[in-house]
Amino acid sequence: MRAIPLKSFTSLAVLGLLVTGCGQGLLGGGEDGGGQAAGKKDEPIVLGMLVPQSGSEAAIGPYMSNAAQLAIDEINAKGGVLGRQLQLKTADDACDAQSAAAGANKLVTEGIDVSVGGYCSGATLPTLPIFGKAGIPMIIPAANSQELVDQKLKHVFLINGTGSQQAEAAEKWIAKQGSKSVALMHDNTSYSKDIALRTQTLLKAPDGAEAVITEAVTPKESDYSANITNVLAKKPDFVYWTGYFQEGGLIARQLRQAGYKGSIMVGDGSVSPKLIEIAGDEAAEGLYATMTQTPDTLEGAEGWIDAYKKKFGTDPGPYSNQAYDAVRLAAEAVTKAGGTDGTKVIAALEAVDGFSMFSGPLKFTPEHTLANGGFQILVVKDDAFALQDSLK
Repeated sequence: MRAIPLKSFTSLAVLGLLVTGCGQGLLGGGEDGGGQAAGKKDEPIVLGMLVPQSGSEAAIGPYMSNAAQLAIDEINAKGGVLGRQLQLKTADDACDAQSAAAGANKLVTEGIDVSVGGYCSGATLPTLPIFGKAGIPMIIPAANSQELVDQKLKHVFLINGTGSQQAEAAEKWIAKQGSKSVALMHDNTSYSKDIALRTQTLLKAPDGAEAVITEAVTPKESDYSANITNVLAKKPDFVYWTGYFQEGGLIARQLRQAGYKGSIMVGDGSVSPKLIEIAGDEAAEGLYATMTQTPDTLEGAEGWIDAYKKKFGTDPGPYSNQAYDAVRLAAEAVTKAGGTDGTKVIAALEAVDGFSMFSGPLKFTPEHTLANGGFQILVVKDDAFALQDSLK
């Protein structure tokens, strides 16, 4: 998919908000229900966002919540949705299942209409039944473990590529590099292990690279030398880390310190300036990543980046564009549904066909995922992630 010019995003969003309709009820709920009771047509439409605001992944939270607020402010400035203003309520999931469940219950109690959060898959999984029981549709901008899809839940929609799509992109790039022996490393979380095992399966194809070891590490440690010794004993020419940036930065640095000269690649959970900071410039330089679109790799995104920087005083980062799109899509679905009834919003999401997002025109598969995951290969160059190969 090719990204559309960002200067047209505001007009596209407004155009979408002018269209109202009515979908078929699917979950039950009030006339203007979802997370709120009927008859609140003069009150704000409330969007809820679970993101890591504490813990090792806390750096990602502001990128997502800031971008969501930017989209809300733009929509509200044009009159809101169905004559109502949008409002954002956030909660900290700390990239932790227990914290996420508590945060989801908090958002339900606060009466949100649509959930537009979800970064860590392991933290997002336990929130699915909580929001489902409350009749709240979920548009998940970042979390992408195949386990989220395998639940086959009517109210769950992913606008990031899935774990299986990321594994396919990883295998394609590994083959393109001519690698023959690959070490896969993960942190045993749902997201990370899923990608590693799916990549391992793909690497068993005839005449391709072989996964010579799949090594699980313990998150939040400072020394991975034992794991690295295990990996290097297998003499891989390519190492693929599928976990998050805190551990990814340490592993990249310690691999290089141990004398490893081969290629290193990380998954999308490690795409953050923090990874480069933790790894150090020398170890990070030339490191690859499987990733969907980031602000820096989007064509025509200059105006949107400037608007973000003007409002928040900092550059947008990973998953800011997906969070921005999650809000826009929620507004579109509520508009088409004619209100916040959860069943009608879900039907409106299922009927989306061609809605313009950063990643291209949106149409959901029957599993409520993107037809094309949009994964590309980034590379660290001069202390920043840059586009290496679009894999198209």
